[in-house]
Amino acid sequence: IDEVGVDATRYLMLSRSSDQPIDFDIEVAKKQDATNPVYYVQYAHARICSVFRQATEKGFKIPSTEEMLAMDLSQLNSEKEISLMNHLADYSATLSAASEALTPHTLCFYLRDLAASFHAFYNEEHVLVEDEAVRNSRLALLAAVRQVLGNGLALLGVSAPERM
Repeated sequence: IDEVGVDATRYLMLSRSSDQPIDFDIEVAKKQDATNPVYYVQYAHARICSVFRQATEKGFKIPSTEEMLAMDLSQLNSEKEISLMNHLADYSATLSAASEALTPHTLCFYLRDLAASFHAFYNEEHVLVEDEAVRNSRLALLAAVRQVLGNGLALLGVSAPERM
């Protein structure tokens, strides 16, 4: 814990099934890149927070939660957007299955996959575009991803930093 921190230790311990031997690679836990699963998930959360900060800095009006919930998301139709929405749709079932079977590693895998889907989306699509309808739809999508990542990490007892 002293070398890698509480978050990395907790996440990596929970990311294994209880019937599997623990293979705690301290070198991976120290890395601040995509090979470290907790860093990868936390970075996705922080990156989304950064997008919202950039939107504010550029003077874009951020829709309220109520506005986002009522928003027409038909603008979201690219392959990466659809993939990200599909991952989000799996959250409830994944959470239910993990809690019923007492398998927190299921949630760890889900969060890692959601982060990967987000990073793929982020690398292909521009969020802060001039078209307000597209921009707001993408911000609503990212708000949902941020919420799920934050909630999932909180359930695991791991922080969801806004900056990294």
